Amino acid sequence: MPDKEILLGHSPDPDDAFMFYGLTSGKVPSEGYVIKHLLSDIETLNQYATNGKLDLTAISLHAYAYVKSHYALMACGASMGMGYGPIIVATKPMTIEELERATIAVPGTMTTAFLVLRMVLGHFDYQVIPFDKILFQVAGGSVDAGLIIHEGQVNYGQMELLNVLDLGKWWSDQTGLPLPLGVNAVKRDLGPAVMKDLSRLVLRSIEYGMENPEEALDFAQDYARGLDRQQLETFVRMYVNQWTLRCGPEGTKAINELLYRAETERLIPPTLPVDFV
Repeated sequence: MPDKEILLGHSPDPDDAFMFYGLTSGKVPSEGYVIKHLLSDIETLNQYATNGKLDLTAISLHAYAYVKSHYALMACGASMGMGYGPIIVATKPMTIEELERATIAVPGTMTTAFLVLRMVLGHFDYQVIPFDKILFQVAGGSVDAGLIIHEGQVNYGQMELLNVLDLGKWWSDQTGLPLPLGVNAVKRDLGPAVMKDLSRLVLRSIEYGMENPEEALDFAQDYARGLDRQQLETFVRMYVNQWTLRCGPEGTKAINELLYRAETERLIPPTLPVDFV
């Protein structure tokens, strides 16, 4: 019987590279599956998921509200942080009231960062700009502020920008919970057995990276986009942590709370309850 081909989508980012290193390198055997990696930015992966293009993919938790009928969440692979998260940067200090009146560059309207910013500001004026261009747009004055995800959270200071709002801190102050940003989703029509197999393989890949961090960091360096080794390690450790291995009770509570609040504010369609593989 030929191996079953699985199309796996994830971001070309250091944390995803670290997580999937075991599978990418072959250090974690794929057990009869041929894993084809498709690398793209998270907003594109969100769009692919809405079209059912990918068998297994990293998506924003926000996007799950729109793909739940086709995908279930894995209990591993989540990106969460306690007391930190996506940030708003600007060239000068800005209050919440000033941000409400500002034009803010955002990396996509299906990102969880965008959803949380809507919770903070309500409706606001925004421009969708690729995530890796936002720092330059803010520094150049094309927009008043920028919503920063990925490695920009650790190197924005190199462009003399200021962190004027940390969404992860805002969320933890509100809830006492980590902020769930990215999750792994697996296609339901693969069937329960394959879904469980793939969840186990992803977990083993994460475990391999955590057990062999220098090896996985060496691989992730190729996706660092200007981060030095110390910055790379800082960023990876921000989002590859205990909740990445298993959501557990606290991570599950955080996911449910975010979706519940978004539902209550009518920012997403009805989504709860969440089912995990």
